[in-house]
Amino acid sequence: MKLVKKLLAITLGALMVAGVSTASAADKKVVVGYQTDALPSSLGIANGDYEKATGYKIDFRKFNSGADVFAAIASGDVQVGYVGSSPYAAATSRGLDVKAFYLASISGVDEALVVRNGSGINTVADLKGKKLAAAPVSTDHYQLLALIKSQGLTEKDVQVFAIPQPEIVAAYNRGDIDGGFVWDPALTELKKNGKVLVTSKDVAEKGAPTFSAWVATGAFAKEHPEFLKGFSGVIEKHTQSFVNNKAAWGPDSDNSKQLAKLLGGTPADQAAGLLNLNLVPLSAQASDAWLGGGEKSGIAKILKETSAFLKEQKKISDVLPSYAAFVTPTVVASLKK
Repeated sequence: MKLVKKLLAITLGALMVAGVSTASAADKKVVVGYQTDALPSSLGIANGDYEKATGYKIDFRKFNSGADVFAAIASGDVQVGYVGSSPYAAATSRGLDVKAFYLASISGVDEALVVRNGSGINTVADLKGKKLAAAPVSTDHYQLLALIKSQGLTEKDVQVFAIPQPEIVAAYNRGDIDGGFVWDPALTELKKNGKVLVTSKDVAEKGAPTFSAWVATGAFAKEHPEFLKGFSGVIEKHTQSFVNNKAAWGPDSDNSKQLAKLLGGTPADQAAGLLNLNLVPLSAQASDAWLGGGEKSGIAKILKETSAFLKEQKKISDVLPSYAAFVTPTVVASLKK
């Protein structure tokens, strides 16, 4: 009987250890949503660097827009995602608990309004009566509406179609629309039969700045800070590689070839897209200008301003008193040490 009890104790102990190990393994799984933007950090998806650095099993899922990423976050399917400021403002205004932990880029020339050859659009004054498109609730959609408003026009004067980027490219090539505010790879495709009229940077300088960032759910950020630090370390590693040695990311490089395989387009498209980025140095990210400063945070201010515009456009119903709770400088600050 003593032998039986001893064997049972050993078996139960083994099961308990196995249970702990299984639970631990389960805790180290995460779903990450990414998009097709040309980013140096996407190389880490292609070559497995994120899993190596964090020790987590990562299920990377590609989405067409930030709105789609946030829909997946809201449903519980995604814990970490790459998004733009407009869908970010809309999601947080509706109460979604997420936190930006790394600033990927700010308004640059990597997003732009491209108008089709033969559309009759030569300046922004020619937009009246035209048909334009942007991805739903994207930063591009926000900036397109802001651009139209800056010209004293409304959506009654300019037809704006909120459709996914693949549909924008198809409609543009058929001649169904006159232009689209897009990012790569759609940006490269539209430019083949058109010209850039206005860039995201241009619209930002007129008072409608945007950014793209990596966000995590509030619960995940609280429970897995070590993952976010390791994940951000990989982003920073590849970003610095690009900043310090652009030749290693040229059209014939292995880096651009891997990006093209992952994101679409050609290696030359990816190399060109990288050069359009407006990156923020890690040394500045934790400052009040961006992720730091609480109420003074530049990100929180942009979210509030964007939300106010979206409410005015009847895209959302409420603007929160503050968006400081949706930003954290902790992760980038830890990388600087």
